[in-house]
Amino acid sequence: MLRRRAATKFDDAADWLFTDEALQQATTQAVAAHRARRLTGAVVHDATCSIGTELAALRNSTTTLVGSDVDPVRLAMARHNVADVDLCRADALRPITRSAVVLLDPARRRGGRRRFDPRDYTPGLDLLLEVYGGRDIVVKCAPGIDFDALTGLGFSGEVEVTSAAGGVREACLWSAGLATPGVTRRASMLDTGEEITDAEPDECAVAPVGRWIVDPDGAVVRAGLVRHYAARHGLWQLDPDIAYLSGDRVPSGVRGFEVLEELAYSERRLRQALSGRNVGAAEILVRGVDVDPDALRHRLRLRGTQSVSVVITRIGTGASSQARAFICRPSR
Repeated sequence: MLRRRAATKFDDAADWLFTDEALQQATTQAVAAHRARRLTGAVVHDATCSIGTELAALRNSTTTLVGSDVDPVRLAMARHNVADVDLCRADALRPITRSAVVLLDPARRRGGRRRFDPRDYTPGLDLLLEVYGGRDIVVKCAPGIDFDALTGLGFSGEVEVTSAAGGVREACLWSAGLATPGVTRRASMLDTGEEITDAEPDECAVAPVGRWIVDPDGAVVRAGLVRHYAARHGLWQLDPDIAYLSGDRVPSGVRGFEVLEELAYSERRLRQALSGRNVGAAEILVRGVDVDPDALRHRLRLRGTQSVSVVITRIGTGASSQARAFICRPSR
């Protein structure tokens, strides 16, 4: 059963051994391969190697590689899964290497429940940063980690948010010695191969909607790089506090929404507009407005034959704030 589930993360998991929790935590193959490319030529110690998924990606790119884990069952599975890598049993909070880059993937689940405070990871992120202070480290974290909390824990370096297969997969911490100079935040979009950082220009206008609406990749939004992305692609914001962008063209490889009609949002107006266009199916995207897309779709009672996308968002602040709906044709 676990091997079948693993097919969503790995190209070939037919001979691997897993535990349920280890598979849930395991890094998707594409993301692990991306991280391995950044560590090409390094000496690396995966101090929370678990069943060996990161080691499998690292073994062909690093100069020297060693893995360790405190769990004897996962370590035994790793010996089967990556038999060509040197492994030993060790606690990540008791370093066994001196000069290697240390890769850490603290568990973010306990008893089947997610842990959102990084101090509640296993081991806690605060303890890891203390134990490996002054070392080159790479730490895999949950994509929703609070960046301000990282500063409070004493982390200084680069936070890379990575997306793949249409979703945000993780936030990865790169210590100062491994970070690109001048970069503290990076969005890496593996589906398109694009990367953007906070070292790039972020000057972009706020203006009414143009021909297209662009919903930036989740990695861009999560990394706080919406304005940087807009500046790179010649787009503008519909509202300074909302992540939707607009422009006269769609960036290559990105799904956009061609605006057919704009209206002040209310369910009645939207239902009438969609009925007038003979719409029977609507994809609904929402930002900045308290609307449940699934519940709204049910209440609209669409009966037509056409399909559209509807973007609902808030424009403006305070007394001038208004919810707007855009009926669109998706680019794909």
